[in-house]
Amino acid sequence: MNSPNVSLEQWRVLQVVIDQGGFAQAATHLHRSQSSVSYAVAKLQQHLGIPLLQIEGRKAKLTPAGEALLNRSRQLVKDAAELEALAHNMEQGWESEVRLVVDAAFPSGYLMAALKQFVPLSRGARVQFNEVVLSGADEALIEGRADLVIGGQVPKGFLGDRLIEVEFVAVAEPNHPLHRLGRDVGSDDLRRELQVVIRDSGLYLNRSTGWLGSEYRWTVTSIDKAVTAILSGLGFGWVPMHQVQDDIEQGKLSLLPMTEGQRRYSHLYMIFGQSGRVGPATQQLAAILKENCCNG
Repeated sequence: MNSPNVSLEQWRVLQVVIDQGGFAQAATHLHRSQSSVSYAVAKLQQHLGIPLLQIEGRKAKLTPAGEALLNRSRQLVKDAAELEALAHNMEQGWESEVRLVVDAAFPSGYLMAALKQFVPLSRGARVQFNEVVLSGADEALIEGRADLVIGGQVPKGFLGDRLIEVEFVAVAEPNHPLHRLGRDVGSDDLRRELQVVIRDSGLYLNRSTGWLGSEYRWTVTSIDKAVTAILSGLGFGWVPMHQVQDDIEQGKLSLLPMTEGQRRYSHLYMIFGQSGRVGPATQQLAAILKENCCNG
């Protein structure tokens, strides 16, 4: 690819000429002489080989070609400014990317609100988000694939703070056979029915959690898939209350009338991937997540 003959500064000068309404006004705005502004625009048109401006009275107006190219150039100049700002932030230690790994049980409302708050404070840092189940969070930490993790336990060699408690409830579709028993449900009743279980996304630590007494189990890859399967009447299962609160209130799902174990609780922890070497962008995102959980 050939190097461009046109500079970003020439595009910027053209933008100011149009935005300010003329060469004299642009010169005042840029604190430059009018002749230097005119020269920059003339060289721009010379390099491109097409007229970009036409003078009407004392005002410079864009030609159709100039209008099309100017619109593209605005994004070009903006991208260049953001690139320079990002380089400056990186020079100050601000990360270009935050690798965020979150257990699927973490309420998505808190997560999306935090990410939305982080955007204007990010200084151009991207967020690489990965949702995992159970030991998937541990493996991301151990393998160095995460800067910030929200997971169900703190692996050996890492430090973490308790962030939030998630309530899991046993539910089934209202017409499920367990509800038609017309009495409290016990473990023997559960063993006779299909249980929907969420698969651990870890590859080698792989751990099980919750009640797994039923021999008749179907395994799905996410909490959303588990809820969908239970809503369809396929089976019963334990899922986060925040995921099914609306379905319960609308009568689409019902809590199983169990003698014990209807509800269980799991703590989620916030863990930094590189304790002692946490970048400012990662710290900023972590602080927002903590604040949202505390205020929630």
